[in-house]
Amino acid sequence: MILQGDKDQTAQPKGPGGATLDELFRRAGVQSADTVALIDPPNREAFTDGAPRRLTYAQADRAISALAAKLCRLGLQADTVVAIQLPNTVESVITLLAVLRAGMIAVPLPLLWRQHDLKAALSNVGAKVIITASHVGAIAHADIAVQVAADLFPIRFICAYGSDLPDGVVPLDDIFAAEQGSIVPRSIRAGNAADHVAVVTFDVMTEGQVSVARSHTQLMAGGSAVFLEAGAVRSVNILSAIPISSFAGLAASLLPWLLEGGTLSLHHGFAPTAFAAQCEAHSGGMIVLPGPALPAISAAGFLAGANTTVLALWRSPEQLAAAPGWRGESVLVDLASFGEVGLILAQRDAYGLPVAILLGVVGTPQSANVIEIMRTKHGTVALRGAMVPAHAFPPGAEYGHSAKLALDEAGFVDTGFTCRLDAASQSLTVTGPPGGVTAIGGYRFRPAEIEAQVAMVDPAATVTALPGGIMAQQLAGSAIDTAAVRGFLLANGANPLIAGAFRRRGGARAA
Repeated sequence: MILQGDKDQTAQPKGPGGATLDELFRRAGVQSADTVALIDPPNREAFTDGAPRRLTYAQADRAISALAAKLCRLGLQADTVVAIQLPNTVESVITLLAVLRAGMIAVPLPLLWRQHDLKAALSNVGAKVIITASHVGAIAHADIAVQVAADLFPIRFICAYGSDLPDGVVPLDDIFAAEQGSIVPRSIRAGNAADHVAVVTFDVMTEGQVSVARSHTQLMAGGSAVFLEAGAVRSVNILSAIPISSFAGLAASLLPWLLEGGTLSLHHGFAPTAFAAQCEAHSGGMIVLPGPALPAISAAGFLAGANTTVLALWRSPEQLAAAPGWRGESVLVDLASFGEVGLILAQRDAYGLPVAILLGVVGTPQSANVIEIMRTKHGTVALRGAMVPAHAFPPGAEYGHSAKLALDEAGFVDTGFTCRLDAASQSLTVTGPPGGVTAIGGYRFRPAEIEAQVAMVDPAATVTALPGGIMAQQLAGSAIDTAAVRGFLLANGANPLIAGAFRRRGGARAA
């Protein structure tokens, strides 16, 4: 699917030869078939089914082809929208690349989303398939997917990894047993394959939830910016604690790995013992971490290697200006994420302090316009450039009344993040998130929607966003019967971060 007008985006870089993400992987596989490509978290069995996997490029390629062929045998056509909700394991990468190899559109979903968020997002993009895991921790994600599919008519198939799957769910573990590559029917598409929509992610803006589509070319621009700013070289190993369910995760983890052809090791959540073992085995390369957690992780001695480049992801870029100075031996690169619109990257200065965000064009030797930064008349940060999405999704959304990605006449997208301008240096300081949006860790909510969910069980209940340290904000709820409110929210598929606002506090009644 090429969004209207994409053929005319001649200013956008085409990456290595205008390649798709799958073509990048195939190139790496041809050059390094026996090299280890993907490594699972060592504590995988503590949170989901199966022993940790360790796949060479050849093994990963066979698994990708096997899953792509299985999707095609289900009768799914090119540009079918396939939702993916998986933990940060090998399967998440294999699945996304398999969906792309099959000529379909991958929609990676945040792991904490439950029925409420899933139904809203998947109905908007017309998803026909959900791929998930039997369980992650105590949550039966396959069961949740079945419940969502029962309420959304367009969803035709539920596929899942793991054991004890609900009836009717297509099992996927057999793709790792393939001994030879499966034949994947070729998708016949017009135009340059790299210009087709590859991935759709979701953002929450002042107006509501927005689906954001990117082509292979736009993803490549984001990944190349990270790759070059980090000073990466071929075949460098990457250890990432950031899942690939967002543009930031894709650009900081998946794309540099595809460009480098090294080994991608994955870490799920944060388990100190497992992470320490991974750091010890990592030996140089790149480590991708949440920025707010960096001081504690560094203080624990996990990042002692001088040959390591640390990529610190700031999902709440207003926190970056107050970040402590970096005293580690490793090179530190800050990635300020402006929702799903774009990333602004910079290495720390000679004193270990964050570098100011300058107005204007940020480029690389390969592209003169990776991203361009502007301050709007409303005092917010606006972005445009090769990595920034250029159209609303799905096609035609720009003519509807629902929340959608909006571009001004010059092609800038207003991120909604407020900022202060220093006229002398022409630099910006991000001061806050979009109006009417609450940020909890890597998730964003609209308080009005949270209040509406809570009011369904207790009209007198209140929920408030409070400062929350490294979480940016936290939710605090008050009700006559907090346990009843919490139970209702969980039973009706609310995000557990919202339900968690009505937890036990001190001597209060159990939530």
